[in-house]
Amino acid sequence: MIQSPLEEQFQMKTSITAETKIIKKIGILIFWILIWHVCSVFINEELLLPSPFQVLKSLVLLMGKFYFWKSVLSSVIRVIIGILLSVIIGIVFGLTAGLNKFVEELLEPVVITVKATPVISIIIIALVWFNSSNVVIFTAILICFPIVYTNVLQGIKSIDKSLIQMANVFKVKRKYVLKDIYLPSIKNYIVSGILMCMGIGWKVSVASEVLSIPRYSIGLNLLSAKTTLETAELFAWTIVVVILSFMFEKVFKYYLQR
Repeated sequence: MIQSPLEEQFQMKTSITAETKIIKKIGILIFWILIWHVCSVFINEELLLPSPFQVLKSLVLLMGKFYFWKSVLSSVIRVIIGILLSVIIGIVFGLTAGLNKFVEELLEPVVITVKATPVISIIIIALVWFNSSNVVIFTAILICFPIVYTNVLQGIKSIDKSLIQMANVFKVKRKYVLKDIYLPSIKNYIVSGILMCMGIGWKVSVASEVLSIPRYSIGLNLLSAKTTLETAELFAWTIVVVILSFMFEKVFKYYLQR
């Protein structure tokens, strides 16, 4: 198919814009790495603030060990299970509460309580109830569920009531109202909730691992690095968490754009 000069020019501009954005982001990243390096040189104490090169060296050494990959994989599985279950539960209860005022009122005290409860309290209580792996999953569900639930509920409340009234007038079946009106209207709210859970889910899960210390986990390795005063290794594991959280978000956004 032959493209017109206008289409070619548009594609070229789009490509240049994308490349410029990437270069800009790389430049910003390099800037902050330089700031980090300058601070480490100024402090001159590896125990307090290792240089980026020391952290990179530590990360490379970790990546050459079997337990690194097993720990990362185990943590990834726990995070995926926790986020996935929280999204499913949040959507189901959010839809139910949005369609039934009594259910919304019934769930309101629970959601408010979970939101107000410190994460550390939830983790400690979970330690009494579950084994180490399930503590991580339970905590992720409990923290992420209210986010998805609230977003879905807001999405339903934002739906144009005239559409619902019109569907009722023409006696449209409930399943079609749900499929063609409710679900498309709350899609963006669900996506927003999931993106929020991507970041929070990792933070909460790793914090849970630090306290529940599952055998293979990023949290256990963070705790071990802190105990042995291996600050460079501590930073390396932290960077791994940041990268994984970033990758989760990018993969999810890529899937949405397909």
